[in-house]
This record gives sequence, C-alpha cells and structure tokens, in this order.
Amino acid sequence: MRPWLQFLVFAGLFVGVWIIGNLVGVGMAALAFGFKEVMNVANMNLNSPHTSAILWILQTASTTAPILIAPVLFAKLIVNNVPEYLKPSFRFSWKLLPIVLIVMFMAFPAIEFLSNLNQKIALPTWLKWIDNGESTEKLMNVMLTMKSVWAMIFDVIAIGLVPAVVEELMFRGVLQTIFARWTKNVHAAVWITAILFSAFHMEFFGFLPRLLLGVVLGYFVAWSGSIWPAVWGHFINNATDVILTYLYQNRISKTNPDDQHMFNHTGYLVSFVLLLALMIFYRRTAAANKPIQVYDGKELD
Repeated sequence: MRPWLQFLVFAGLFVGVWIIGNLVGVGMAALAFGFKEVMNVANMNLNSPHTSAILWILQTASTTAPILIAPVLFAKLIVNNVPEYLKPSFRFSWKLLPIVLIVMFMAFPAIEFLSNLNQKIALPTWLKWIDNGESTEKLMNVMLTMKSVWAMIFDVIAIGLVPAVVEELMFRGVLQTIFARWTKNVHAAVWITAILFSAFHMEFFGFLPRLLLGVVLGYFVAWSGSIWPAVWGHFINNATDVILTYLYQNRISKTNPDDQHMFNHTGYLVSFVLLLALMIFYRRTAAANKPIQVYDGKELD
C-alpha cells in the first residue's frame, strides 16, 4: 500500500473509531448521570457535581480510546507491521532516558517564549472557529482540580502517562512512519507530524510551543527507533504541569504553572542553545547503539 493511501486509510479508520467512541461515551455518561447532565456539560455548564465524572467518561471514550485503538488496528490489521509502525521495541540505549529528562526541563523556557510569541499572533475573525482553547482550559480546570495527593496521582496517570502513550503511538508511531515512507526524509516526517500533532489539539494560541514539543519528540523516536523515549519525554512534560498545578492549588508552592513570564530573554536564549546541543548529544548517543531508522531497506537522512 502506497504511503499516501496508508494516510487516507488511517485517517478514515481514526474518524470511524472516533465517531463510535463519541457515541459510546455519550451513551455511557447518559446512562450513569442522565442525558440532561451530559448536555449541560456539552453546553459548558460545569456547575453540576457530576461534571468531573462525565468529563472523564467522555475523555476516555471519545479521545483516549480512539487515539489508542486506531493505530493498533492499523499496525496489526492494515499493514501488519507492528514493530515498524508502533515501534514498541526496548532495544535502545538506556542512556537516552536521562538525556530526555534534561532536554524536557531545558525546553521549558523555550516553550514559554514560543507561547508568549503565539499569544501575540492575531487569529483572523473567519478562523476563530478553529480555536477552542478557552473551552479546553475550562474543562481542564475541572479535571485538574486536585484536593488530595491521591487525586494528583490519578491525574499524573490519567493526564500525564496515558495520553503520552496513546498520542505517541498515533503520531510518532503510525503517522511519522507513514510520512517518512512518503517523503523519504526523516526531517520532513518529523516536522509534518509535529504540525499535525499541534493542530490536532485545536488550540491556536498553543500551536507554536506544542509544535516544538512535537519536533523534539519526533526526533527522539527517529533517532532511537523506539517509541519509549518520546513517551518518557511526553510524560515528563504532562506530569510536570499536573504536579505544579497540585502544589499551587494547595498552596505548597507559589509557582503558578499558568505564569508565562517565569524566564527572561537570557533564559530563552540559553534554553534554545542548550536544547540544540542536547539534541545533538541525544542523536550521537542513539547512533552509537542503533543506526538511524531505515525504511524499505534504505537509511533516510
């Protein structure tokens, strides 16, 4: 199957699973709490005591499940090549994991800079519909309300770990592999996938920082041949936000995770320089253990 056809088949498969997931999610939430409660949440009326539970049901059935099921079905049933399209192998240098940890923390100032830059870009009125950032923020505030350590642990798993695994399988697993085959260029595949990854979240004012995250995660996979360094990096990014939110909500820390002015311009510059240096170091460490990924018997640049 040609790569462009693989992309169309996967897109169709994902949309089909997503539609089914939405129907199942709404049905489950309606059976548990009543259809009226579900519609209240859909209309952003978030005052019900059942709002959090309904959101978790909808999130799991309509988002998490399709992002997991679609790539697994595609890799196993459509192309019958799980090792290449999901890259679940643990055959990579474990030295990469501490490098990933340092990369993710060094990237925070760069992410803040791009976030502030993104905020200054005016979205044309006729494109306002593509951004649901305000609605997403309200929903996340409900799901990120943590009054105990156990609630924090739950969110670290549900918001930090689970999305890291399923999103990496879909984007850096299936889609990045398809685009690498299509373009025959790893760099093009990484950037195209990162653009789709950022656009998928439908938050215009978070597009640039999420694009940077997608690029970094993409190279983690491309240079190691495994999905797990990217899952680890993705988890660090998500879990850090959850933990900082918990500490701030419970007045354990004065650091507001929503504060986008924690660093100065020197910090931004240092962040970008160190990020580039660390990515080069990551590539060399990965290459010493495993060749740059190969498609159809050919090493791609």
